[in-house]
Amino acid sequence: GRSRLVPVGAGRSARQRMSGGGGAGGGITQVYERNQEATIYVGNLDPKIDEEVLWELMAQCGPVANIHLPRDKITNTHQGYGFVEFKNEEDSDYTIKIMNMIRLFGKPIRCNKSSHDKKTHEVGANLFIGNLEPEVDEKMLYDTFSAFGVLLFAKIMRDPDTAESRGFGFISYDTFEASDAALAGMNGQFLCNRPISVSYAYKKDTKGERHGSGAERLIAANRPANEVLKAAAPAGLGSMPPAPAPMGGFGGGPITPAGLASPKSEGDMPKMPPNMPPPPNMGSAPPGMPPPGMPPPPN
Repeated sequence: GRSRLVPVGAGRSARQRMSGGGGAGGGITQVYERNQEATIYVGNLDPKIDEEVLWELMAQCGPVANIHLPRDKITNTHQGYGFVEFKNEEDSDYTIKIMNMIRLFGKPIRCNKSSHDKKTHEVGANLFIGNLEPEVDEKMLYDTFSAFGVLLFAKIMRDPDTAESRGFGFISYDTFEASDAALAGMNGQFLCNRPISVSYAYKKDTKGERHGSGAERLIAANRPANEVLKAAAPAGLGSMPPAPAPMGGFGGGPITPAGLASPKSEGDMPKMPPNMPPPPNMGSAPPGMPPPGMPPPPN
């Protein structure tokens, strides 16, 4: 019931509007006038795809306002990606869910929001997915594992000559909580009648070191701290030790972000990587000062 068709003529006239007149200046104007929240980025496009083909595809999801494929100024060939602006934000969100990883001319296209206000950096929550049936494609892999969290990419390794699946692939989440859940929930589960193997992927240029180490998790937990404080949201703090109370604050006990349970025992405290010093005692005096009741150090 959601699909809505736009006549072929609409796409063609839009393509003429985008490609005709205005030169480079027209393209720059388009970028600044575009509604970013209703615009999606479409990547990994085959050279055979042009504005008209992309328009006809995206129009199945909702009314399209504009399409822009950046092109080489010399050869006039597009650079493998583009931007599709819909007339409303709901259709852009719907398109990302439906069209992401759809194969066009043998290549899975990548669709995501073009606005830059979302976290898209890799934290190292990369998983290896093995023993895949040949019929499992990028979209099936993406749809299966996106149930556990936000996927940054889902890639199936293919033979460069035949484009046939080599039986394994890689996925990356934006948090370790999601990758841990996927590992626990999917390792050994059947996908297309074959049990798949799920494990943390090996890091590039290392001697057998895998992603998901304690150090990597600590870096990931601390990386969004500034964003979290600005937004006053607890997301991303789950694996960090409780923060000490501010000086002259609320009693000296640990501050627990809203929505996170206060640790009740030592076993509930977040696990730190090996060889890392334990978190400071939250009830003790500031660093460099003696504990309560002890004389100050001599000068």
